[in-house]
Amino acid sequence: MSKVVHWMHRHETRMFLYVNQRFRHTILDGILGTLTHLGGATATIAITLLLSLFGKGVWQTAGIQALAALAVSHIPVAVVKRLYPRRRPYLVVPNTRTGRNPLQDHSFPSGHTTAIFSVIVPFVAHMPALGFVLIPLALLIALSRMYLGLHYPSDCLAGAVIGSGAAAASVALWP
Repeated sequence: MSKVVHWMHRHETRMFLYVNQRFRHTILDGILGTLTHLGGATATIAITLLLSLFGKGVWQTAGIQALAALAVSHIPVAVVKRLYPRRRPYLVVPNTRTGRNPLQDHSFPSGHTTAIFSVIVPFVAHMPALGFVLIPLALLIALSRMYLGLHYPSDCLAGAVIGSGAAAASVALWP
């Protein structure tokens, strides 16, 4: 491992441990343990599918764009997870705190973070005022992935970039 990569990993691990251990509280365990599921497949697919089918006007347009972005964004996620099989931090970093039933697959990039950013961007693009709620929500979901011991900061950053990029393309290309 090069010096730069080693330096980055060391500092990223410190950031991860800060989020994972410093803010531990029973109330946060419950809130972030529940909130994290809003970035999961069930919630993101259900929300975008319902809005695509039953939404009216800009809500339907944003729902369709979000559904397309959600589908497209998970292609690079699946490819990168296979090409770069990074072990989840709770499997590598001693004393990592985890939630119930931690995932066993690879951590890079974060699929939950990818999903939530791919979903929120079209809504914020069409209705900017929603950004005051949706952007902090997406950031909290990304933070929850570290808090629960499932992802390093770079996993979440990569997920946010992939999801936002797919969503921006969806908004730009969809009429």
